[in-house]
Amino acid sequence: MEKEFEEKRGDREVENLFSILEKFTDIKDTQVDHIKKSAGTGIPVLNEKLTQLQLLCINSDKEYLEFHEILFMFQICKQKRAENQEKRRQEWDQFIDDMNFKCKRIENTFEEKEEELRDLYADLNHKLNIANN
Repeated sequence: MEKEFEEKRGDREVENLFSILEKFTDIKDTQVDHIKKSAGTGIPVLNEKLTQLQLLCINSDKEYLEFHEILFMFQICKQKRAENQEKRRQEWDQFIDDMNFKCKRIENTFEEKEEELRDLYADLNHKLNIANN
């Protein structure tokens, strides 16, 4: 029984091999020429599509670099603007401090002159009172 099973199994394997050989021969005889023809027309089209894709990638890369260059310039301008604003704020603060100092100086000078004039008029008034008496 074991021998009979092995013979049947061997026969099936031989039949499978013949079937595979038959299919392979059929494919070789009919499909190879069809594949060559398809490749002859398909490969140039594929090559053209790949060339177009390569150009798109190159253009995309250029645009990406340009975008980052613009972004970098924008960041530099933003930083420069912030620096200029800080400089103007410091200049404004210095201007206000200078103006306050000058106003105080003028007020002090005015008060000194006012005191001098009071003293002068008081002295003159005193002299006039002495002269009138």
